[in-house]
Amino acid sequence: MQFGVCPLSMIAVHTSPNVGSEMCTQLLFGELVEVIERKGKEWLKIRCQADHHIGWIKTNQVIAITQSEFELFQQSFAYCLEVTHPLMADQHFVPITIGARLPQFNGMQFQLGDERYQFSGLAVEARDVPRTAELVQKIARRYLHSPYLHGGRSPFGIDSAGLVQMVLQMIGIALPREAAQQIMFGETIDFVEQTQVGDLAFFEDRIGRVAHVGMLMEEQKIMHAHGKVKIDQLDHFGIFDTTLQQYTHKLRVIRRILPTMTAKEAIATSVAKESKVIISSASLFD
Repeated sequence: MQFGVCPLSMIAVHTSPNVGSEMCTQLLFGELVEVIERKGKEWLKIRCQADHHIGWIKTNQVIAITQSEFELFQQSFAYCLEVTHPLMADQHFVPITIGARLPQFNGMQFQLGDERYQFSGLAVEARDVPRTAELVQKIARRYLHSPYLHGGRSPFGIDSAGLVQMVLQMIGIALPREAAQQIMFGETIDFVEQTQVGDLAFFEDRIGRVAHVGMLMEEQKIMHAHGKVKIDQLDHFGIFDTTLQQYTHKLRVIRRILPTMTAKEAIATSVAKESKVIISSASLFD
């Protein structure tokens, strides 16, 4: 096997070929891998196509595909937009989550390996989604109250870097897997007062390493995964947890990934919020 695809709801990617080793990330249904190395019959060292993250997976949790299929599936797929939804095959169901990929989806069904699947939920191709702050916020809110899970990338468990990676991925913006890598992208925003929805704020631990990231929401609030995905207040010191009445994360820098909104766009976003009018593709996420 040189190339593979995930046929399960999600699978763990480990730091070493041992089930007791740390889970460094996850593969969701339909995501692609390139096989780098084999260890015995049970383990594959893989590179994740979506973000080039490298780790180990169990051989029996992926199915082999050809190089031509690997290249085709990279170009032609849709993202599942439902928090959770079943895929229906001839003899079984596969529950999938938001962010799962549906290769060569025609709006109703697709083929993966020997199975033909039907999908009746909401799905969209990333190239068809507008890169707007309003839409980013709507996608992000679908992860609210998901439990924190180191290495997780789904509503059943997700970490801070996985959260921002998944949200931006669904509007066609690819980021690396770790916060320390993500900080290299975008332009620096000097003051919290200058932030807009979709900006990424990065935080350092006690020895100065970048160890946490969150996404700016309206009114200088931040969505991040800390215990669970939640929204807290952000200022120039860092994240302030109003429940604990204390700061939990020290701010390092804020980076802008989305295009800067013009004054006209900012007013339009505010008006849309107040009137609760959702326009164009954004309505998919109501």
